[in-house]
Amino acid sequence: MWCISWIVLQTLALQNTFGFGWETSLKDAVITNVLIAIKGYIMISMMRFYQPHQVTRLGISIALAFLAVFVMEKIAPIVIGQQEDYLAFLERSSFIRGLYCWLMITLVSALSWLWFSIREQQEIEARKTATEKLAREAELSRLRQQLQPHFLFNSLNSISALAGTRPEEARKMIQQLSDFLRGTLKKDDQQLVTLGEELDHLQLYLDIEKVRFGHRLRTHIDRDDVSLGMKLPSLLLQPVVENAIKFGLYDTTGETIIRLMVRTEDNYLVVVVENPFDPGTAQPKQGTGFGLTSVKRRLYLLYARQDLLTTYQEENVFTTQIKIPQSI
Repeated sequence: MWCISWIVLQTLALQNTFGFGWETSLKDAVITNVLIAIKGYIMISMMRFYQPHQVTRLGISIALAFLAVFVMEKIAPIVIGQQEDYLAFLERSSFIRGLYCWLMITLVSALSWLWFSIREQQEIEARKTATEKLAREAELSRLRQQLQPHFLFNSLNSISALAGTRPEEARKMIQQLSDFLRGTLKKDDQQLVTLGEELDHLQLYLDIEKVRFGHRLRTHIDRDDVSLGMKLPSLLLQPVVENAIKFGLYDTTGETIIRLMVRTEDNYLVVVVENPFDPGTAQPKQGTGFGLTSVKRRLYLLYARQDLLTTYQEENVFTTQIKIPQSI
């Protein structure tokens, strides 16, 4: 399109300024711009496979411009004819033509360099993004693999203890553990699920723990129908509840209630987990160990924020709060 525009402009300029006929002006403009287009294509092709130094590009553009003028002086008399006034004009305009060709080729060179530089930078950014994504996925997978054996070993030890005295409960726990692990393996670390799906999976975990602890463990889940459809990363709540059971039940002998409360707040799904603790033995400040640390790290990898998981203690209650941003 730009080539046609320059042909039209050059044709009009030769007609109105130098008085040549439209045929002569058109042929001169076509030959000049076709040669520039060919030299520009050569420059673009070179820039695609080779990024020369700025001084080298300057030298190449000058050489191509003079080559275009040389070819023009050889071809134009053959195509246009031996018109004395035109031949004299062709000779007088050699320097101006060379400068014009050089400017156009330099412009093509600059635009090509800018285009290929932008593309190269985009490719670098794409590779960097892909590498960072793979690194995040690898770390998320590692966090998950570190959490699962801890829970699995505890469950197997409980099954072993129940097998001799309460075989029916041991079989029930094996089935529950199988269902839980099957659901875990099917889920992706970055997959978003509804709160309802997450609570269903969490219930499998709680059923296993209730077999382990019997009447000592009680849970209370408070949620509304609206929050059930909101999204959160899969398998996020199990380590949080496991942490609450660990520090609410392990150092006590009586009945313990673990509370899980869900609410919506602005554009967030807010999940609060509360567990009782004995300040003398539970050490809740140290209890925010690998389980909660891994959840906080996972939230950071997924949302690039450090403030989505907070913990605090009040009297004999330790509270963990998680805020999950919802897409608008």
